Amino acid sequence: MKPEDFSRQIAQFRTREKELETELSDPGVYAVPARASMLARERQRLQSIFAVYDRWIAALESEKENRGLLESEHDPEFRSLVEADLAEQERAAAESEQSLLMLLAPQDKADSRDAIVEIKPAAGGEEAALFAGELFRMYLHYAEKRGWKAEVLEQSDSELGGVKGVMFSLSGEDIFSRMKYESGVHRVQRVPVTESGGRIHTSTVTVSVLPEASEIDDIAIRPEDLEVSTFRSSGPGGQNVNRTDSAVRIRHIPSGLVVASQQERSQIRNREIALRILKSRLLEIQRSEEAAKQAASKRLQVGTGDRSERIRTYNFPQNRVTDHRFGVVSVFNLPALMEGDLDMLLDPLFQAHSRLMVEDFLKNLESEP
Repeated sequence: MKPEDFSRQIAQFRTREKELETELSDPGVYAVPARASMLARERQRLQSIFAVYDRWIAALESEKENRGLLESEHDPEFRSLVEADLAEQERAAAESEQSLLMLLAPQDKADSRDAIVEIKPAAGGEEAALFAGELFRMYLHYAEKRGWKAEVLEQSDSELGGVKGVMFSLSGEDIFSRMKYESGVHRVQRVPVTESGGRIHTSTVTVSVLPEASEIDDIAIRPEDLEVSTFRSSGPGGQNVNRTDSAVRIRHIPSGLVVASQQERSQIRNREIALRILKSRLLEIQRSEEAAKQAASKRLQVGTGDRSERIRTYNFPQNRVTDHRFGVVSVFNLPALMEGDLDMLLDPLFQAHSRLMVEDFLKNLESEP
């Protein structure tokens, strides 16, 4: 690629940076912290693009200068020094070009958001519930390693220590950019603790990861569109269980979505949690509709909360976990993975997905007039 191939994008970005500087200099923007944070992150991304672009230009200019020196210089010792510097500048230019392409490739606007994660057993009965509980603990360990805050929004335990269903939120830095790769069907192959014959069984668990809605989202929920009812909690809750109608169920009439919360003893708190879940689900519907309009490549579709696609297999007898996307990635360290070392899978997935985005970006760039 040549610098002129990106001149139009860079010019547009410099204009946008000036607009952001103007917006962020207005004290009024900080009345909505989420918007101020979003604008600051956008400015930071643009500044990163400019820094890499300038580094690339400098490396290309040094390359050109060294090639000129090689054409006119005949001293062997000096030529050796120039050739070494030229090799270094070629390496720096190639790295800067790749970094620039990664930054210029279309970004998922939800990547910097917090997330709401839901885990449910699918096929496999109690064994699926047990593995759902293990995935839940794996994500909690992973969140702790990355310094994220986890909050359980809803949890129903099974008789043998698994979970019939659990929903929790994660808050921190760039959560959705990592966790979106977890959406889909997780398959486990192992000998269940309930199996006396030692036979390997296959069970499945579904994971849904939604970007959490915030006050800056254009998601209007009118009170008249909500059908709110209360019921007695059947889960944890101390003395309140079966004595007060603290659990809350909300039906969003226009979409037909129904959410419920019974995790807390307070009816007010359960209503707040239910509304958080509802807004995030409405946001995901909005995101899915936008993606469909843009007719994005299927190979780039991740993080849509889709539960129908099998994304990963955990094979305990072989100590292997295989992710079935982007050319298939396998690692042979299941115990470490289940203790929260999830980056051993997410890093190659992120890199593979980024390469595909760059490829699509370059194709679109070549097709532009």
